[in-house]
Amino acid sequence: MKKIVSLLLLSASIISTVNAQTKKEVSAIKSLCGCYEVEFKYAETFAPSKEYQFKERYKTGGLEWVVAEEFSDKKMVLQHLLVINDSTVIKHWREDWEYQQNQWLAFDKNATWKKVSVPGANVKGQWTQTVWEVDDAPRYQGSAKWVENDGKYYWESTADAPLPRREYTKRNDYNVMKRGNRIIVTDSMWIHEQDNEKIIRKDGAVDQLLVLEKGYNIYRKVDDSKCAQAKQWWVSHKPFWNAVRQSWTGIINQQNQIHLQSKVDDKFLYQQLDAIEEKKLDTNTLQQETRAVITKYVQPTENKTASK
Repeated sequence: MKKIVSLLLLSASIISTVNAQTKKEVSAIKSLCGCYEVEFKYAETFAPSKEYQFKERYKTGGLEWVVAEEFSDKKMVLQHLLVINDSTVIKHWREDWEYQQNQWLAFDKNATWKKVSVPGANVKGQWTQTVWEVDDAPRYQGSAKWVENDGKYYWESTADAPLPRREYTKRNDYNVMKRGNRIIVTDSMWIHEQDNEKIIRKDGAVDQLLVLEKGYNIYRKVDDSKCAQAKQWWVSHKPFWNAVRQSWTGIINQQNQIHLQSKVDDKFLYQQLDAIEEKKLDTNTLQQETRAVITKYVQPTENKTASK
């Protein structure tokens, strides 16, 4: 009997420790929200070929509001909004955090993603970060555990991704960025440190490294009042973008593989979505129209799953 009681107490202690750790991880992710002055810095560092011409270093910055649009102990949806000249607000990228997720879209190359699944044991205790485009199209996903050390929280993973926004309209000499992502959270700031590989990927061939890149996105906490314009903007625009997000979810859930077209009818997806938002549609019609438009950009594949 004593052994049974001891085992029960030990089990309860382990569960309590796990729950406490998960709460700390949730708190670390939640701390990514708020108003930040952001600095983006990138520099190419090494190329295997002596003939490669290094590109100029990239540096920019701005004011960013990060808001938790969905929040629970197992999933968080964080929307980034960019504030320009203290008056203009632009919907920026989105990140979803999900606990112990074992299925996600892996970027292959050339605007193609493939759904992959891993055993649940492989992601035990891990959080998956899914990064989405400004139009909520997929970008990349990575999974790892949060680690606490010396009062800081770290999350580190590697994920294949399309070219970053700062380069995809300017370069065609590589088609995959293998992103080494490291997120460091402190009391007053968080840092997205990157060790990236710019890769040339072709069917039936070994990946070819073009050049390495180092990156730092530094988010310095400022008073939330500086992002008041973004907060107000999101209140009026989030019903539309929540409908867009739901439409994407429905489409992706029905596919094992997707390929996105850059333009349809000579327009980018965000242009067609902007036109829909201007119509001020009711909820049902909005859902139907956003899904219909997004579907035009998702080329059909033979790997489609049964409808859910």
